[in-house]
Amino acid sequence: MDCYEKISPIGEGTYGMVMKCRHKESGLIVAIKKFKESEDDLQIRKTALREVRMLKQLKHDNIVNLIEVFRRKGKLYLVFEHVDHTILEDLDKNPYGLSDERGPNGAVRKCMWQLLKAMDYLHSHHVIHRDIKPENILVSVHGVLKLCDFGFARTLAGPGAKYTDYVATRWYRSPELLVGDTEYGKAVDVWATGCIFAEILTGQPLFPGDTDIDQLYRIMKCLGQLTKRHTEIFLKNPLFVGVRIPEIGKLTPLEYKLPKVASDAMNWLHQSLIYDPDQRATTKQLMAHPYFQQDGFADRYESELRHVIDLEREREQSDRLKRRKTKAKESGGGGGGTAAMAGGPGSQAGQPRSLASRKESRQPFDDLDGNGSSIPPIHQGTAKYSQMNQVNTGSNGTINSIGDARPNYGNGGGRGVNPAIDIASGLMKQGGKKPPSQQQGISFPKINHGGSKNAPSGGLNSYNGNFSSEDNL
Repeated sequence: MDCYEKISPIGEGTYGMVMKCRHKESGLIVAIKKFKESEDDLQIRKTALREVRMLKQLKHDNIVNLIEVFRRKGKLYLVFEHVDHTILEDLDKNPYGLSDERGPNGAVRKCMWQLLKAMDYLHSHHVIHRDIKPENILVSVHGVLKLCDFGFARTLAGPGAKYTDYVATRWYRSPELLVGDTEYGKAVDVWATGCIFAEILTGQPLFPGDTDIDQLYRIMKCLGQLTKRHTEIFLKNPLFVGVRIPEIGKLTPLEYKLPKVASDAMNWLHQSLIYDPDQRATTKQLMAHPYFQQDGFADRYESELRHVIDLEREREQSDRLKRRKTKAKESGGGGGGTAAMAGGPGSQAGQPRSLASRKESRQPFDDLDGNGSSIPPIHQGTAKYSQMNQVNTGSNGTINSIGDARPNYGNGGGRGVNPAIDIASGLMKQGGKKPPSQQQGISFPKINHGGSKNAPSGGLNSYNGNFSSEDNL
């Protein structure tokens, strides 16, 4: 941390804090996660490494950029690009929703298009995020959306694989997760996206349940009875022994809850909120929907967005060159590498939204996914992103490079629903115990604890930690 100057806090919780910082030599503004980690905090270390591992593999314009990770005085630090604010903050400032005008100022379609692009990229590489919500959607000053917080994310295994059902924040949790179905997939992200779509249209959460049963009731009150499969899973779930499925009287359909929404937008919403996950629309189907295509919006906005992203990339390259020049002037040595986080300032919810009720919608969890997971090698253009399954160390014990790609489609771990701090957006959450991860495939040598005073290098090239082979993700 010696090479960074603290500017202001972004958020703090039981497990860590996020600080807006400036690199002293280059002037680069970053957001740094500092984990409150000790030798006994295996859960925190594994959660951090899981996110580092995922973000190292996933490179996309609409996914937050990981810059650096290092250890200093026994604490783990993740350095992310600083992104201006979150969608939640936009909603706090616009309690009646964002503009869905079909002109150049329409914000909703632009937001949803970029979110779908990020999701489609993840799903095309068999990755599910499992915690898509307004706090985890960042927006740059130029309007480029960045999906962040990959602590829940995991790689999908083959058909029939089972995963923990206790993921995602309750308001955005799909019916299959609520009833305890462990054989789920990409459709859980699509459901969350539909909930977010309704929320940014109206400014209000679509299904703001107080408990899991209340959440189910609110969904059923709007969409009708559960599917036969979901009903059977609910009745067999030991967590619901003695609990009856809520009885529904007169329905309150989506059209009643969102009376001013255009017909094509309403149809899009219905497609994303289909009960049966096998029938729920995919990201590609949602991107091809008339809501985006009928007036040429998709092609037009894609061209506009590419121009904005290119401008941001030019600025990023200029900053990187400045950092390299700075690093060349500095002496000494071995420490800080790179990892990623993003986040604008944490928002304080105002009326009619309640951050307190958001906190209450998160609960601790007790179980984890199965036997381990590795992210398959991802290719984007000519770039190749290596599988983090092998760690090479230098003479001082510092991790210098990451090994070659090796696919391993096992069952991976995921963290639960109640992180003490949303370390991607910087928003404070209520406390909750994190379990150890069950993922496998990475062995970390015991290395020194000396922090780095070097300038950021722009890549995940070194890491000072003290992780043993038992700390598998």
